[in-house]
Amino acid sequence: MSAAAKAKITIILANLGTPDSPAVPAVRQFLKQFLSDQRVIEIPKPLWQLILRLFILPFRPKRVAHAYKTVWNLDSPMREILLQQVQAVKAHLLPLYPEFELNIVPAMTYGNPGIDALLQQLSKQHQDHLILLPLFPQYSATSTAPLYDALAKWIPQQRSLPGLSIIRDYYQHPLFIQSLAQSVREYQAMHGQPEKLLMSFHGIRQQYADKGDPYADRRRVTAQLLAEALGLRADQWAISFQSRFGKQEWVKPYTDALLHEWASQGVNSVQVMSPAFSADCLETLEELAVENAALFAEAGGGSYSYIPALNARADHLQLLNALLQANLDALKHTLAH
Repeated sequence: MSAAAKAKITIILANLGTPDSPAVPAVRQFLKQFLSDQRVIEIPKPLWQLILRLFILPFRPKRVAHAYKTVWNLDSPMREILLQQVQAVKAHLLPLYPEFELNIVPAMTYGNPGIDALLQQLSKQHQDHLILLPLFPQYSATSTAPLYDALAKWIPQQRSLPGLSIIRDYYQHPLFIQSLAQSVREYQAMHGQPEKLLMSFHGIRQQYADKGDPYADRRRVTAQLLAEALGLRADQWAISFQSRFGKQEWVKPYTDALLHEWASQGVNSVQVMSPAFSADCLETLEELAVENAALFAEAGGGSYSYIPALNARADHLQLLNALLQANLDALKHTLAH
C-alpha cells in the first residue's frame, strides 16, 4: 500500500493558552482574546467590552506580566509542556498505526499555536478524520466548550468534511486517577506526608454551575476517587476552588478561605495539588505554589508545598495515548484500506 493511499488522520492536543511573551503588550493581547470569549464571561457583550477596555486591560496586564516573568523559562511553561506532550504522543503512536498517515499537532484556544489558525491550515490538505483531545480532565463550558465552538465555526467553511471525534474529558478514567495518585506518592516519598492534602481546582461562577455546567461535580468525583486511591481518611484531605474574578459568588469552598481556616486551627502542614491541570502554568506555579504559600504563612499556618501537575510524566502520557488509541482502533474498521 502506498503512502498516498493511507487515510489521513490529524490528532489535536489542545490546552487553554498563554501569551507569546511575559511582556505587557503580549499579556494584554492574550487577556483581551481570553476575556472577550463569552464562554468565559457571560455578561452582555457591549457592557462587558466597556468594562474590559476601560477598567481591566489598562491595568491588569502589568500585574499579570510581572507574575508571568516569575515562571517563564525559554517559553511559557504551559506551551513548553504541551509541545513535550505532543512529541511524546507522536513517538508512541506513529509506529503503532502504519496504516494511517498520522499528524499529531498542538493547539491552544487563546494565543499561539491557535486552534483557529490550525484548522484553517488543515483545510488546505484533505483530512479523513480529526481527533480533538482537549487537555482539560473535567469538562467545563468555560474551558472545553470554546474548542467545540472553534470547530463549529470551521465546519460551515468546509466542502469535504472529515470525520470528527472529540474526547470530551477523562475525569474518572482509571489511568488518570492512577497517575494522580502515583504523583502524590512519589512526592510524599521525598517530602513526607502532610497533615492535609488540598485538591484545589480552578473555580467557576456558581451561576454557571446552576445553569448546568457539570464542572464542579466532575471535579468532586475526581477528588473522591483520588482520595480513595490514596487511602485517605475524610479528615486528611479536602477539595477547594481557586482563581476568583469579580464580585459574583463562585463555587465553594474557596481555596484562600479554607487555607485561612486551617491556619487558624493550627494545621501544621499542607500539600496542595490541582488535578484540573494537565500542565503546570501561571495559575499553578504562581498562584497555588507561591501566593497561597504566603497567604497560609501570614495566617499562621505551618509548612506548605505544591505537588506539580502531571505534565509529561510517563503515566500521564500513557493515559493520553490510551484515550487516543481507543479512537484510532475504532477507525481501523472504517478508514484503513
